[in-house]
Amino acid sequence: MILSPSLLSADLGRLEQELAALEEAGVAWAHWDVMDGRFVPNITFGPPVIRRLRQASGLFFDVHLMIEEPERYLADFARAGADMLVVHVEAGAHLDRALREIRRLGIKAGVALNPSTPVAALENVVDLLDLVLVMSVNPGFGGQSFIPRSLAKIRRIAGMLAQEKSPALIQVDGGVAPENAQDIIRAGADVLVSGSAFFSHPPYAERLRLFEEAAASATV
Repeated sequence: MILSPSLLSADLGRLEQELAALEEAGVAWAHWDVMDGRFVPNITFGPPVIRRLRQASGLFFDVHLMIEEPERYLADFARAGADMLVVHVEAGAHLDRALREIRRLGIKAGVALNPSTPVAALENVVDLLDLVLVMSVNPGFGGQSFIPRSLAKIRRIAGMLAQEKSPALIQVDGGVAPENAQDIIRAGADVLVSGSAFFSHPPYAERLRLFEEAAASATV
């Protein structure tokens, strides 16, 4: 299990210190929720913020683009220091082209599915994926409750990836907490994104430990 805390719920006035605290706690990934105010009703980070924090952090930057026409900005985010770019099936007309461009830029490529988007949307791009992100809430705001039917969707994606012999990871974002992490991991998830359920419960090392315990119990 990889935990990727969502910086949307961090102290936005102290992002450099928050990233350092994550590293000190033993966290390896940081999740950047990039929103444009069009694809989702909120505006957050852009390439300049990520570029500045890249200089201060050795964490794996997991950048989730909740933006329309993401292909227009892929190079900007790659140059800023993203280690992986995740684009939405619903955000552009040329998903195959966007994924190929991300790979051409030399970083990992992922696809996100909104709660109402069927798993079949992945069928023709599985070979281009390093990660599938299952949105278990409707994107745009933190602090929402996990949608229970997401578990069945995770299982279907896990089955598809296994059938295709794909090494892609499954990431789950939305309402993820230690209390439901076991069920999510048992369904097939590899990477958990947690925002308010992580950052609102310091110390971070202890919170990470609770997620790890849930992951360990899921494999028993």
